[in-house]
Amino acid sequence: MTKSILITGGARSGKSQLAERLTLELAADSGAPAIYIATAQAFDGDTEMADRITRHQARRGAEWTTLAEPFDLCAALRDSDGGAPRLVDCLTLWLTNLMLDERDWQSECDALVALLPRLTAPVIFVTNEVGAGIVPENALARRFRDAAGLINQQVAEACDALWFCVAGHPIKVKP
Repeated sequence: MTKSILITGGARSGKSQLAERLTLELAADSGAPAIYIATAQAFDGDTEMADRITRHQARRGAEWTTLAEPFDLCAALRDSDGGAPRLVDCLTLWLTNLMLDERDWQSECDALVALLPRLTAPVIFVTNEVGAGIVPENALARRFRDAAGLINQQVAEACDALWFCVAGHPIKVKP
């Protein structure tokens, strides 16, 4: 059984829908409800992000238990381990939260990669592929793009499977 999966792709590529479908399939096989670990947070006045979060929640429905964890992803994974499959959506929002809070994102990534082999329940990660576009014009955006690329590489290496989504079509990259 595939224990850990990373799903990447561009914005609106279909990666979250694929991750939700795969997680629900795992949940049906295990008989346990699916767990959605949400890393998104809407900052004060950010009604667009609040609307996105609401739409995601409505799309998921009652088959899911949602855990909101914008920072301590390792604790959320440890605390929810033991049966139900988990979906983490998404690593790039988690990175955004860490960087904006001036936390050591590399140490957090290292801890996540070290934790993955010790988890017993399946986990599916969603992340954005951000390195295929133009070079950002400001230093923070370039640091984010570089950090996202490194996190994606490290988590992809640690996961059992890797999927890439483009225009709603998933491509399996790593068995």
